[in-house]
Formats: sequence, structure tokens, C-alpha cells
Amino acid sequence: MQKLRLYHYPVSGAVLASELGVSLRTVYRDIASLQTQGAQIEGEAGLGFVLRPGFTLPPLMFTVEEIEALSLGAKWVADRADSSLGAAAQQALSKIAAVLPAELRLELDTAALLIGPSPHPSVSDETLRLIRVAIRHEMKLDLLYLDAKAQASKRLIWPCALAFFDQARVIVAWCESRQAFRHFRVDRIQSVVCIDVRYPKRRQALLKAWREAEGIPTRNR
Repeated sequence: MQKLRLYHYPVSGAVLASELGVSLRTVYRDIASLQTQGAQIEGEAGLGFVLRPGFTLPPLMFTVEEIEALSLGAKWVADRADSSLGAAAQQALSKIAAVLPAELRLELDTAALLIGPSPHPSVSDETLRLIRVAIRHEMKLDLLYLDAKAQASKRLIWPCALAFFDQARVIVAWCESRQAFRHFRVDRIQSVVCIDVRYPKRRQALLKAWREAEGIPTRNR
């Protein structure tokens, strides 16, 4: 079930068997068993399988290392992202803690992995939140932007990703004026307005095209 959750398109039984280290026959048997128990898995042998979106799995137990990873990730988000995203990370941890047994909840509360100070430039919460919302809803952004030589320019962009580095926050976007992908440091943005117009391509398609342009291998899940 966990493997199926990682895929947003039908995945073959052979791929699942290889990743799980079991036989193809075992995969087909287990999928049939899960379907009998009510799991909403669509597909069939030879065509691939997909877990229907929105299906809720039973609560999963976490290992100590998984708990450490979740705790460390939440701390990183709280320190590096805007306050609303940081608060969301903490809320997610609280929901996880609520279903953990006492000994694992203690591991979560006393996780000893820490996030060090970051030299990243100050960027307003509102700016980061606006960018995240524009990316989520595939909306255009109108920027007044300063380049590395402090030259100002107006840019109308299609934002498709926001990268968090220790020293910068960078928007990945298609720039209408340059007719190419460009990267914009958020701390160099002088003003930003979200235009109530969806850009004509889907975000996933833009990200795929950007990876190809940058020579970055396309992820298959």
C-alpha cells in the first residue's frame, strides 16, 4: 500500500515486485487480498495498478528513525519557510503524536536532532505565502525584480517551484519576456502581484520541461 501511495499513475506489478523484493505472483496475490479487504486499488495484471486518490489507509506505525526524520524536517521547515508553513509542520507533528504509543511519542518530543542557524536573507512571510499560493493555483506573478547588478526590470512569470537554500529562496519560473526558464531570488524582488490569470500550462508540465532544460533527471514518481 505504501508503494502504491508513491505513484500517481498506474505502476506495473513487475516494478512493484522489484521494489518490494518479492515475486510477481506474490504482488498479484497481495493486491487481490487488499482489494478483497476494501482497498480501492484499480487496474489489473499486465496493465498496472493505482491506488484511487483520497483513499485513507489505516494508521501506520513509525520507526524511531522515521520519527527523527519527521521531527528534523518539521524543525527545518519552521526555521527556513514562512511562519504559516512552519505552523503547518508543527500541526502535522501534533497529529502524528496524537496516534503514537507513549514510548514513541516520547521519542518525538525529545528528538535530539537540531537545526543550526541559517544565514538566509530576511524575506517577508507575506511574500513567501503569496508565491506558494501562486504556484499551487498555477497563477501568474508580476514582478519588479533587481538582477545581480541591481538593474531593475518588470517580469511576468509562470512560477512552478520554490527552492529553499540556506542563503536564498529561489523561484523557478517561465519568464514571458525572456521566453525561457529563469530563476528569481526572492530577496531581490522589489514588488510582487499575483495576477488573477492561470498560466496556460500545468505546473507538472512546466517542471518536467525545466528539468529537461537543466539536464536534471525526471523523477518517475
